[in-house]
Amino acid sequence: MKRFLVLLGAALAALAMSSSALADPVKQTKAPWKDAFRQLEGEEWPTPSDYRTASGAPGHRYWQQKVDYRIQARLDEATKTVTAKATISYKNNSPDRLTYLWLLLDQNIFRRDSIAERSATVGGANEISLESLREIQMYKDWEGGFKLTAVQDAQGRAIPYKVVDSLMRVDLPQPLASGAETTVTVSWSYRMVETKVANSRDGFECFTKPDEDGNCLFLGAQWFPRLARYTDYEGWHNKAFLGGGEFTLEFGDYDVALTVPNDHVVAATGELTNPGAVLTAAQRQRLEQARTAKEPVYVVTPPEALAAERGKPTGDKTWVFHAVNVRDFAWASSRKFVWDAMGVRQDNPAQPLVMAMSFYPKEARPLWDAWSTKAIAHTIASYNDFAFPYPYPKAQSVNGINGGMEYPMMTFNGPRPTKDKKTGDLTYSERAKSGLIGVVIHEIGHTYFPMVVNSDERQWTWMDEGLNTFLQFQAERRWSKDFPSNRGEPRAIVEYMVSQNQVPVMTQSDSLLQFGPNGYAKPATALVILRETVLGRELFDKAFKDYATRWRFKGPTPYDFFRTMEESSGVDLDWFWRGWFYSTDHVDIALDGVTAGVLEPADAEAAAKLRREQRDAEPQSLTVARNTAPTVDAQDLKVRDYYDTINRNDATAAQRKKAKEADADLTPAERLARNQTDTFYRFKFRNVGGLVMPVILKLDFTDGTTETVRIPAEIWRRNSEQVTWQYVTPKTLKRAEVDPLWETADADRDNNLFEGAGTRKVLKVSPGRPEEDNKMKDNDLRVTPDSLTPVPASPAPKPAGA
Repeated sequence: MKRFLVLLGAALAALAMSSSALADPVKQTKAPWKDAFRQLEGEEWPTPSDYRTASGAPGHRYWQQKVDYRIQARLDEATKTVTAKATISYKNNSPDRLTYLWLLLDQNIFRRDSIAERSATVGGANEISLESLREIQMYKDWEGGFKLTAVQDAQGRAIPYKVVDSLMRVDLPQPLASGAETTVTVSWSYRMVETKVANSRDGFECFTKPDEDGNCLFLGAQWFPRLARYTDYEGWHNKAFLGGGEFTLEFGDYDVALTVPNDHVVAATGELTNPGAVLTAAQRQRLEQARTAKEPVYVVTPPEALAAERGKPTGDKTWVFHAVNVRDFAWASSRKFVWDAMGVRQDNPAQPLVMAMSFYPKEARPLWDAWSTKAIAHTIASYNDFAFPYPYPKAQSVNGINGGMEYPMMTFNGPRPTKDKKTGDLTYSERAKSGLIGVVIHEIGHTYFPMVVNSDERQWTWMDEGLNTFLQFQAERRWSKDFPSNRGEPRAIVEYMVSQNQVPVMTQSDSLLQFGPNGYAKPATALVILRETVLGRELFDKAFKDYATRWRFKGPTPYDFFRTMEESSGVDLDWFWRGWFYSTDHVDIALDGVTAGVLEPADAEAAAKLRREQRDAEPQSLTVARNTAPTVDAQDLKVRDYYDTINRNDATAAQRKKAKEADADLTPAERLARNQTDTFYRFKFRNVGGLVMPVILKLDFTDGTTETVRIPAEIWRRNSEQVTWQYVTPKTLKRAEVDPLWETADADRDNNLFEGAGTRKVLKVSPGRPEEDNKMKDNDLRVTPDSLTPVPASPAPKPAGA
């Protein structure tokens, strides 16, 4: 009944206050309050459904579309043009009736009137790079983009279509019902872009300097009209390709025939189905040998590639590839390619052997011979531990483009040796070596994220780049403990975290500032901290593998990832996602001070002695010390009485009586607790950076021992700006340090240290827990008959003589 009256009183009081506020507004006098632990469900996260559950798993009604392609394509080396025809089979697994299809025409980014080209901005400096001038000149003489020659149905009849920048809407002759399938045929051509000039993900690179052989590498990517995704959370994907946000595509099967000059070697997504028509008997034998080799085996040897460079083609060859359940298809073609391969065994009955293969020109040797294929094998072993077994029959690394780019079973990677200007020999730096290993790990790793765990790259860059960079960091540290990783270490992200020019990680890809730190480094570092500091390896690894496994060959959103990590680990992480992914706050926890509290003794005489010692330890009043004239009570003894003869800090009779009575009321357990002699250290922490985090506190004691206490982030749940935390020990503190292992990305280490034993304080012992004033109990309130307003209970009167 009492509890009911309290709640009723609170409700009536709130109603009265709200009515009063309408008539006479009251100025808010309370300090602003930030709830760093506010739940994201129902606020930032969408409502769970039968398609995507609240646990982060696909729902029982989850669906996704399936798109199969049959493509015939021809590369014209002289004009650097690709001409092709694709027959596309589209299966509508959605519950919706579709009247049109949307296709991605990402090559249209190279049109002079594309949104990407027209909306490009430049910096304010009064200079321009030579690379920019070359690109400007390229667009004067060349224009890219798809040239569509036909869009037809299965019977060869023309279908209406509309191109909207880098997308194309195909209007279906008949609405496509749920569960139904339709076929569309598209014919097109496009001129390949010069990769190094446009800094593109695809195109051609020709070796035309005076001391070079004049041949070219051709990289085919984004090279055919691809179906846009249709999903339960977005409908049709209709975000134009602006160059930053990459690709979100549907899974399907591919049969692709690539006709190229007959001296070219081709690498592509999928398995080569006609090796007898395109490889020599010796090359086929070497490829078979590579399946069981412990070191990479040349399939196309350096002398064979050199001979092809010096010769001329005598016709064409068609390389045919078949790929199952992939979301894209890419290829590379050149007579310059050296090809090496090595089989990688894995514990997966469905795919026990993966062929790790590298394709590179002589300009990439000897760097690529030594490291590329071995880095592929290491990536598969490392990523399998964190995610799932590699699902495809091969994994390939092809030398080309600046940086790196990923496709199913195919990656394009850039690092090469440099030519010594004096000797003309090819050599490489430690940076080039680690750069190659790192980029191969990263791009092969993308097979897992997003080529299999099929996140929407254009909307949420971090879902593939951030997760993949996290796993890249793990693989690099497994390659060598001293590997010079660029991203992943918490200390390495600090400079970005305190910068002004940034946006939250959850920002759409094309609007990101500082793309690399935002989309790659920050989310990767967040996951490192989540694994090593917040959850621990056991909980994190189980949850991360659960996410990877449940969304393998499906299309997750960020909310599926967040929910899975919480559901599997059993830890509420909303505060972590809010801080690291939804804000631009940084980590900076200051240790502002330490007090060393000792209990006031229960014995009145002992308490008096402690008071006298404290008094004696204090400096004398400066005024008294500097006064030279004698005081009145020193000159005239008649003004002195009893009170001038006693020590004010001595125990009084009343105090002795009270102490004796208090002791008599204690149980044995209470007496033991009351008489403990430990020191109560109270640490004052201040959240300067705004991002709540666990407080890792290292304590050094005068006896030479050390203890590290890991205080959970929930310490900030009632006040995210400053808190006081208590640690009880019989030892004497010598030094305290926040984040001693640099594991939380704390931005200012100067405010992390405290030297000394702390300011000494005497703690008076009172009944209850007054130091935890944030814990409200029923008996902390009383009800007045007039208003039923809860008010603090009056303290009990002090006994006489206190």
